Amino acid sequence: MILTISTSKNTSLAPLIDLHSHSTVSDGSLTPSELVGHAAGLNVAVLALTDHDDVAGLDEARRAAEEAGIALVNGVEISVTWNNRTLHVVGLRIAPSFPALQQGLESIRAGRVGRAERIAAELAKHGIQGGLEGAYEFANERIISRTHFARFLVSRGYAKDLRTVFKKFLVKGKPGHVSHRWAELGEAIDWIRGSGGIPVLAHPGRYDMGRTTLENLLAEFKEAGGLAIEVISGSHSPDMNRQFAEVAVRHGLLASRGSDYHSPEQAYLSMDRLPELPPQCTPVWHDWHDLGLHLAPAA
Repeated sequence: MILTISTSKNTSLAPLIDLHSHSTVSDGSLTPSELVGHAAGLNVAVLALTDHDDVAGLDEARRAAEEAGIALVNGVEISVTWNNRTLHVVGLRIAPSFPALQQGLESIRAGRVGRAERIAAELAKHGIQGGLEGAYEFANERIISRTHFARFLVSRGYAKDLRTVFKKFLVKGKPGHVSHRWAELGEAIDWIRGSGGIPVLAHPGRYDMGRTTLENLLAEFKEAGGLAIEVISGSHSPDMNRQFAEVAVRHGLLASRGSDYHSPEQAYLSMDRLPELPPQCTPVWHDWHDLGLHLAPAA
């Protein structure tokens, strides 16, 4: 079956494509197969599983996708430090077994363990005991993240939901925040490109940076081999969607689209409510002919 990607505003003509989602392999609440089932139930046609710093869920997700009749894109979301800021770079259509990628992700996961211990120590200084053990109750064996600490804190009544707990505890200047160095931007892009993948700057609207800093980031991202930017994100406002469509065109970057799905309780847009890419953008999937995707003429 050929999936026709319409550039018109009529969303009913376009198959649903979500190129950013998470499972229990990182900090999502659904297993890889459950995530695929959730997407299939919303009539998603193409889904990328992009767990944080891990690709261990891709085999399970692919088996589930084959059964559900949807296309799965191999993905990962790599944690990056740039200019003392934490950024995320999504890799799409990666080869998960590429040695440099595997080694790089393993190094990041090891760093997460030390960061978790420091977060727990900071929480303890503010009277919150048992944070490390509590966070691991919500995590799997490979990844420990701030989201797991957030779920622990919500379960103990320190905040009403994940959004609130991040604001009160886990961001700069709050109890539980610690600084950490992740992969370098160029390293992450090299791992993705070396594996045959497409580096995508994830949810740029979340980085709260001024125009000059953003332009510097985009220049370095592209110079290092970055190819695309998330124009449509579940955490973007409509104004941000328009802003980053213009950014993509100005910098000659492909445009991606993803919900950043983690769990049913997140406040982001559902997979089936993501807007289409603005017509001036070139979709990151514009040449994914092996998935049966092609651009329809503009309406």
